[in-house]
Amino acid sequence: DMQQVAHQCFSNVHDLGKGRQMPMHFGSHKLNMYTISSPLATQLPQASGVAYVLKRRRENACVACYFGDGAASEGDFHAALNFAATLECPVIFFCRNNGWAISTPTDEQYRGDGILSRAAGYGMRGIRVDGNDMLAVFEATKAARNYAVTQSRPIIIEAMTYRRGHHSSSDDSNSYRETEELQWWRDNNDPVSRVRRYLESQQLWDSDQEADLRQSMKKKVKKCMSSAERAQKPPVEALFTDVYAEMPKRLEEQQQDLKRHLKKYASNYDTKDFHVSP
Repeated sequence: DMQQVAHQCFSNVHDLGKGRQMPMHFGSHKLNMYTISSPLATQLPQASGVAYVLKRRRENACVACYFGDGAASEGDFHAALNFAATLECPVIFFCRNNGWAISTPTDEQYRGDGILSRAAGYGMRGIRVDGNDMLAVFEATKAARNYAVTQSRPIIIEAMTYRRGHHSSSDDSNSYRETEELQWWRDNNDPVSRVRRYLESQQLWDSDQEADLRQSMKKKVKKCMSSAERAQKPPVEALFTDVYAEMPKRLEEQQQDLKRHLKKYASNYDTKDFHVSP
């Protein structure tokens, strides 16, 4: 939910990750959502492993793993797909091919026909879809899930799209691509505008509803962010928990050292905003 997203961004006491992740790196045990990680492609072999567990348990489920065209150039991509193919794991490898791996365009990443063409080499099925068409992506994902679950086999989806924004706050994409290129995608193939036009053509949406939604969502976002900003930070002890079922002696010693240090130099550390465990 939106409030939980805000809690994660502020790394507060309500954050499910207890403040130990980067912003926008979500995860939820309740939603079966594995925590997003920054290291490139590490999630791919993990997805193959989890899918193999589902297969062994005979669960009517599959894994969906999302990555970009840049991650497909990593060695983990090969290892993950080869394991998934040979072990026949129910997993969807969903590649969002947006044309850029930070500042590296796809024509400098590979010479084949995108990522989908690699599926045949692993003995896998694949689907290529217009990544800017929400309904097409939904139908492609639905078909892929049905295949993965009923056949207990992996499948690749390559969603062809375009990254209009910068890679990150530290990236200036204007230094390696033309403004006209960005403008063309904004004017001719914006996924949100396409959905809006479709809904309007079906008389399911209009400009008044659009304005009302934007206004109400803006208020909700501000309220959630304000609430998350005011919340306390996770307890200091959270630095040492959730790694081992039973904390090893060396970590216990480090935890006690930190407590003594904070007590000794209390005037140098402002800990009033940190939650105190009962």
